[in-house]
Amino acid sequence: MRSFLHALVLGSCLLATGPALAQDIRPAPVPAEDFFGPTDMSQPQLSPSGRYLSYLRHSKTGHNVLVALDLQDLKQSKALAGFSDADIFNVRWVSDDFLVFSITDLSAAAGELDFAPGLYSVARAGGAPRQLVKLTNPRVVEGPIRSPDRRLTPNHMLLFVPQDGSHEVVVGQLHRGAGELTTVLPLRLNVETLQTRSIDSGAPDDVNRWLFDANGQPRVAITTAGGRVRVHWRKPGTQDWQLIQDAERLQAPWTPFAVDAADVLYVTHSHGPERTRVLSRYDFERQRPADTPLVEVPGFDFRGGLVSERRSGRTLGVRALTDGEVTTWTDPTLKALQEQVDQRLPGRVNRLSCRRCASDDRVVLVESWSDRDPGSFFVWFGARQELLRLGRTRPAIDPARMAQQDFQRIEARDGRPLPVWLTLPPRAAGSPPPPAVVLVHGGPMVRGVVWGWHALPQFLASRGYAVIEPEFRGSAGYGDAHLRAGWKQWGRAMQDDIADALQWAVAQGRVDGTRTCIMGASYGGYATLMGLARHPQLYRCGIAEMAVTDLTRFVGGSWWWRDDIADEGRRYDLPAMVGDPQQDAQLLQEQSPVNQAARIKAPVLLVHGERDKRVPIVHARDMRKALQAAGNEPEWLVFDLEGHGWHKPENRVTHAKRVEEFLGKHLGAASAQGVPMNK
Repeated sequence: MRSFLHALVLGSCLLATGPALAQDIRPAPVPAEDFFGPTDMSQPQLSPSGRYLSYLRHSKTGHNVLVALDLQDLKQSKALAGFSDADIFNVRWVSDDFLVFSITDLSAAAGELDFAPGLYSVARAGGAPRQLVKLTNPRVVEGPIRSPDRRLTPNHMLLFVPQDGSHEVVVGQLHRGAGELTTVLPLRLNVETLQTRSIDSGAPDDVNRWLFDANGQPRVAITTAGGRVRVHWRKPGTQDWQLIQDAERLQAPWTPFAVDAADVLYVTHSHGPERTRVLSRYDFERQRPADTPLVEVPGFDFRGGLVSERRSGRTLGVRALTDGEVTTWTDPTLKALQEQVDQRLPGRVNRLSCRRCASDDRVVLVESWSDRDPGSFFVWFGARQELLRLGRTRPAIDPARMAQQDFQRIEARDGRPLPVWLTLPPRAAGSPPPPAVVLVHGGPMVRGVVWGWHALPQFLASRGYAVIEPEFRGSAGYGDAHLRAGWKQWGRAMQDDIADALQWAVAQGRVDGTRTCIMGASYGGYATLMGLARHPQLYRCGIAEMAVTDLTRFVGGSWWWRDDIADEGRRYDLPAMVGDPQQDAQLLQEQSPVNQAARIKAPVLLVHGERDKRVPIVHARDMRKALQAAGNEPEWLVFDLEGHGWHKPENRVTHAKRVEEFLGKHLGAASAQGVPMNK
């Protein structure tokens, strides 16, 4: 598959260079509510036969409703479930007759979510949903619900939906020790009868992650304890488990990925000069991944999956990420259909999902989006060659008024390749470059951006700001070499990468280098404060959200301020990635923003959630005191009931408006109202 994936990468890059915009005058800026409010339609899924389609629709109650549509008679749609005080998510078809789902409350702050997600089933034919797994708080969720006596306790969660045609799902019974998850015990649960049966796995103790084959049989059992990861494999038709990996958790040579219908174990592992992650078959005889990768995506870690036919298990293609999502089909019929859909919906990612994929009358779900369009959903009817739009994710967003997103690879000051994303507001030819916001992603050991529409960068661009998002060293997705180059480089080389991305954009004439601010959340909040301290000449202001400000406290923990970082991660991961509390004590002190407050002269907005368990609010409070002592009173915004992020739509809107106000005050950029647009 490598030969056509290279062409696929080139095609993906074309997505980020769409047509220019025509001359026009923009009306008033798009309201913040349109960017950060609830979605109108989401999570469409075909039933196993392909005859029915389910999706979530926002309703007048302020919460969503689960709807099923008969694709043979589009007038036959039915609301299957909905609640007056909760939202549905994680919907899965078990069979054409039953669906399962969990619940949350998308209108509440994170600190108000005092119940586990539970598990429910509902019949496509109608009737009240049945509660399969209890909630921790029985007072929530009003509506017609059947609550049988044989409900499972709240310490159960959905693990897998088998493709064997049964009415069973696999749930995991969660066991915890010292506040941490230690063991997940899989059970089969019949969503119609509510009967459970154990899966006689005979697996080792303390398994906390499983991989199942298409029929729901456990095939891979993974334990992580004592700084080590152990992987066990069970051959089909046996009860014996074979240990196939025992490695330090940060040095594991490969990671189990999936098991297909032919009993092939797929793994990801590092490969090539930049040690990018590739997908390979596991060679049991040689006890290592096959020498030749099955899927390799040049310049990127493999992230995606095999696309298989539900019932036969036949592999149809590979879905992977380059700058954006791309699918390469091994099935010639679907390859031809992909080309046909792409011609009808050009310049977009068009994700196809099918049932009865080989038949001439197949029905295909098409999820389509771009950097300027949050997304639309279509159904392709093969028998009549018709593409019908079902709905849009955010109908209030006009793609013509959104900004384009560009992806570049530049060189950092030491020569390391540095991926950078750039979202530019529309402007007339010959007009001066716009002010800029350097937006630093959190993590930091994650990939920050994937090509597509993203609310915050688009909101900032709609207000006239260019948005620069560097994938600094330490970010995932671009090879292990890039990831590990960031270890113990908080505030150092990682910070230089962020500065280099800004200086590149200035040198290219893309942004006004005299009017820039830096902002970010979590690690991004940390980098915001360190950027103001280390590179004060680059930034007029900074917005630090949920920021880590004391690395000693972050790495070592505190009895007084408990967080939710697992002991395994604190004991084995953070010392290697950030710094050891004893051996690197001076480094942690020097690279802590709370100790660099006297060097920060620019205006600062500190934003935090009162109930943040990942980065407790003590980080923000101590930083505020340190800035006050240095004579630099920061602006302060705290969401009382939020945690590590803004869950409540009203809070997301309040946050956006406060950011807009702060940036307008210190960068002086007017909104994009009345700005001519290039085309």
